[in-house]
Amino acid sequence: MENLIVIVLRSLAVYFFMLLAIRLTGKKELSQLNTSDVVLILLISNAVQNAMVGPDTSLLGGLVAAAVLFLMNFLLKNFLFKHEKWRNLFNQKPEILIHHGKLDFTTLSRLKITNEELQEAMREHGVAHYRDVRLAMLEIDGNISIITNEDGMRQTIFKRKHPHKHLDVN
Repeated sequence: MENLIVIVLRSLAVYFFMLLAIRLTGKKELSQLNTSDVVLILLISNAVQNAMVGPDTSLLGGLVAAAVLFLMNFLLKNFLFKHEKWRNLFNQKPEILIHHGKLDFTTLSRLKITNEELQEAMREHGVAHYRDVRLAMLEIDGNISIITNEDGMRQTIFKRKHPHKHLDVN
């Protein structure tokens, strides 16, 4: 039983370290991973496995570590939902990229969004010119949302680095 408590504590320590590391490195969107990000995640998971379970490589030890991670994630999401101040610390804010056809070059530069990436997001949603964009935003999940100047207020979303997985909302 004492060994399982150690696994719980180790798993919690690794969980909070990973949250902090992801937040400090500015990785906002884990669903938008490039090749180097996937390699990094795989290597980190391998590196921290022993830190969580220690010498206990049993099925029970692995299940306890996984259960702690799932439970902690569930509890953290509920906590952040109820506490805006903490939510703002963990989550970044949406950022305006284009407003009434005018690009915010300072924000684009700070977020390292290239002209090509922004144009790709626009093309994905049938928008040819910046002047046709009423609002383009980088959402907190890393997607680029676009609202056009069309009368129908067509809103589209572009998932960064995964251009074929997008959602059109008419």
